[in-house]
Amino acid sequence: MAGHSKWANIKHKKARVDAKRGKAWSKCSKAIMVAAKEGGGDPAANLKLRYAIEEAKAVNMPKDTIERAVKKGAGELGGADFESIRYEGYGAGGVAIIVDALTDNRNRTAPEMREIFKKAGGNLGASGCVSYNFEAKGLILIEEDKTSEEQIMELAIEAGAEDVAHDEGAWSVTTDPSDFLSVKEAIDNAGIETASAELTMIPNQMQEIVGEDVAKVIRLIDNLEDNDDVQKVYSNLQASDEDLEAAQA
Repeated sequence: MAGHSKWANIKHKKARVDAKRGKAWSKCSKAIMVAAKEGGGDPAANLKLRYAIEEAKAVNMPKDTIERAVKKGAGELGGADFESIRYEGYGAGGVAIIVDALTDNRNRTAPEMREIFKKAGGNLGASGCVSYNFEAKGLILIEEDKTSEEQIMELAIEAGAEDVAHDEGAWSVTTDPSDFLSVKEAIDNAGIETASAELTMIPNQMQEIVGEDVAKVIRLIDNLEDNDDVQKVYSNLQASDEDLEAAQA
């Protein structure tokens, strides 16, 4: 159904991210610092740091900014002390939402999350209330004219991908998180341009909503992503292209 694909939702998400590039760099810096603090400043020996650096590169974060964030996290430069927190709740129409945050003050962040959910007609829930419906996966999307079915199927599966599917104008490559970088590297080395590549939480069941509820959920997601402590927002929102475009107009 139109607008119900990963590709359709990624296009709308990418437009929002591109409009907030400066904030995206700030969030990437924070993720890099936390990863370097937890596992050291060598990406070759710290998978979490490699993931964080890849995401920073995906939003065109400058190399020297990435290196500075690594040094801060590794203790070579001064930096704030952040902790990871996951929030879960519901938006309008029963849409499930997961929020991954990095904060230096959870007593500030929790009330802010609760207020953002409330203002958009949703509510913050208890830990685990929606995450049971999501699985951590690597997701790589490639516009359909950038490769052939035979090429991407053979390449991705040989590199360790779990699934390759045609998804309304794009090829959708799904991986286990541990295989994400090796699959992405194989695709990159083949000279195939990717539209997006990320570690994400994929819902097992979608929640279809229409009209004003779509606008409310998009507003909730936008407001969450605007919060400085929020790193990632995942949902099981399912809506038509028309409703998504109207919600973001």
